[in-house]
Amino acid sequence: MTNTQVQGRIPKRLVIIGGGFGGVNLALKLKNDPDFHITLVDKNNYNFFPPLIYQVATGFLENSNISYPFRKLFRDYSNIHFRLGELEKVNPAAHTIQLNNGEIDYDILVFSTGAKSNYFGMENISRNAIPMKNVDDALNMRNTLLQRLELATITPDPAERKKLLTIVVAGGGPTGVEVSGMLADLRRHSFPKDYPELIGTGANIYLVDGGEHLLAPMSAASQKDTFDALNKMGVIIKLKTQVKDFVNDRVELSTGEVIETRNLIWTAGVTAMAFEGMPAASYGRAKRLICDPFNKVTGVEDIFAIGDTAMQTHEAEYPNGHPQLAQVSIQQGKALGANLKDMGEGKPMKPFHYKDLGTMAIIGRNKAVCDLPHNIHFKGFIAWFMWLFVHLISLINYRNRLKTLYNWTVAYLNKDQSLRFIVRPKHPDEKP
Repeated sequence: MTNTQVQGRIPKRLVIIGGGFGGVNLALKLKNDPDFHITLVDKNNYNFFPPLIYQVATGFLENSNISYPFRKLFRDYSNIHFRLGELEKVNPAAHTIQLNNGEIDYDILVFSTGAKSNYFGMENISRNAIPMKNVDDALNMRNTLLQRLELATITPDPAERKKLLTIVVAGGGPTGVEVSGMLADLRRHSFPKDYPELIGTGANIYLVDGGEHLLAPMSAASQKDTFDALNKMGVIIKLKTQVKDFVNDRVELSTGEVIETRNLIWTAGVTAMAFEGMPAASYGRAKRLICDPFNKVTGVEDIFAIGDTAMQTHEAEYPNGHPQLAQVSIQQGKALGANLKDMGEGKPMKPFHYKDLGTMAIIGRNKAVCDLPHNIHFKGFIAWFMWLFVHLISLINYRNRLKTLYNWTVAYLNKDQSLRFIVRPKHPDEKP
């Protein structure tokens, strides 16, 4: 008999779908709390740090630098359990969820499923572009680009070689800017050493965005600084331009221009995930779940949502929902944990209030931009150092922080990194 049973308390069965920033912070907020039996469900057996995905994709970090296994993360907390699985269906009336490997009952269900790439219905782009949302995508991008570099070294046709080396990045948000800047740095410092036979091929890096400015949510100063820095690094920036199609090694732009390339990296949009069994009326723009100020999903009982998949409009500053940023997920996870405690004790819950801690983006070596509250703006080395510090301390444990700091230090000192491996994992169904 457990201590909880002895004390006459039956813990609430809290099921969290998704182990990103929001899900992990919610679980840890309620760690060792006897009033909650927590099951965190994720299709991966590890948590990862999305803001550094692009550094794995470009070979500056190992995937283990930004990832950590859930079972090790939660091993010291008696009330938190991990379940490997994918959500297939929700039954709100019966308070059950169906996974691809079984069924789970819940008293409280929390969606923290993040977002996925949005291709806006363009099937060719969905099939042929390189996405940038998770560790699998990052490893695939690294493998793909490195394989095409190797192929380019033995391709006799100059036009075909140029297609293998030309890269188009769609989306001028932080990920698009960071990927473009990192590739530009690699092209300048690393590739001439590794691939001397490719010097002078004339391949370009394009950054395409439909808006009038890069980094649309950031300040005008950050937008200008970013444009100027990338332009100086040799990135060809095309604003007020959209990618309309990608087929037969041709990226077609809304201006009518066509770029011959094998490489389209897609960072142009995200959408939340919809699940069978949830009422259609509970979903809002971009499939985000409509929530009240306490993160409770409208139209259902005992179901909550946090992070990228949640849409709250009670704060006047965010009429279209909070930005899909890590800080929102972290703060909502902690706030919901506190509210669930209060709810269990019969206390009133507190409305979520997002505290904007600022926004930043790295552009390249010694180059970054940072906007802090009260219109405080930094650029260059200071902003670059701030970006490194914030992202380093945001990693989930000391092991990840030390390994990442080591890799960054080596890369900074020698203007290079030796993690550009082509690794092709075997499919689970393949025979040895």
